[in-house]
Amino acid sequence: MDHLQAMKVFLKVVETGGFSEASRQLHMSPPAVTRAVAALEEAIGARLLIRTTRTTKVTDAGARYAEDCRRILNDIAESEAAAAGSHAKPTGTLIVTASVQFGKLHVLPIITEFLTQHPTMTGRALFLDRIVNIVEEGVDVAIRIGHLPDSEYRAIPVGSVRRVVCGSPAYFEKHGTPKVPADLANHTIVASTAAWASLEWRFGRQREIGIHVHPRLFCSTNEAAIRAATDGWGITRVLSYQIGSELVEGRLQTILSGFEEEPLPVHVVYPEGRRASAKVRAFVEFAVEKLRANRMIN
Repeated sequence: MDHLQAMKVFLKVVETGGFSEASRQLHMSPPAVTRAVAALEEAIGARLLIRTTRTTKVTDAGARYAEDCRRILNDIAESEAAAAGSHAKPTGTLIVTASVQFGKLHVLPIITEFLTQHPTMTGRALFLDRIVNIVEEGVDVAIRIGHLPDSEYRAIPVGSVRRVVCGSPAYFEKHGTPKVPADLANHTIVASTAAWASLEWRFGRQREIGIHVHPRLFCSTNEAAIRAATDGWGITRVLSYQIGSELVEGRLQTILSGFEEEPLPVHVVYPEGRRASAKVRAFVEFAVEKLRANRMIN
């Protein structure tokens, strides 16, 4: 077995967590998979896997080598695809990730329109309120809200969103409008317990003002908190894109705008590598244009 094939076998064992499942997916016999990994370990001179009767664990050296294998094999696949001309036309399955609500409201329409224009392609919308590891989870493109850490990924800015405090006009007419953050202590607060939520609301361009709120209602989703605020029950705090339609229709209005934090940037992020595939290049170009034209984030 050649070295590249042995790397593929080893990577499959790591990804599936065992020799048996790797052999099944590779349509190889278990002894052949074992021999391939053993030959790789002998050639490298390091133990890559620790196998017991019940589990298969990756050593530290094996984990590092698995990342190198993944990168090398991806580069080879890209080179072969370029030589075969598959970079000229978008093909295959496109996997896009974003946070749940932003994905549903603003990314899903872009995906479906893109797939309509490319009828031979399929798509997967991976909407999660956590940071997805693009490489490990096989994602092609991510739409990220917030400041990005340094990475090897390509990031294209497309807009920004604000963290806003809002309530219904009927609520403010009945209870008055807070003029400074400290006034929130005298109002009914609705808080979301969704991801990234906190009971300490920070204000100011440098987040120098901290107000600890005491909600009367906790909601497990932002949508529920927004509904309670729209119904005139209290005041809540969300990202501006989440209440775009409510603001346009006048069902909600923002307050304390002079005390807002710096806006959070929105980026289209993708692992460019030496060459981005045709499907990634085409979708990124399409998504950037659509998002930059989106009034809710610009």
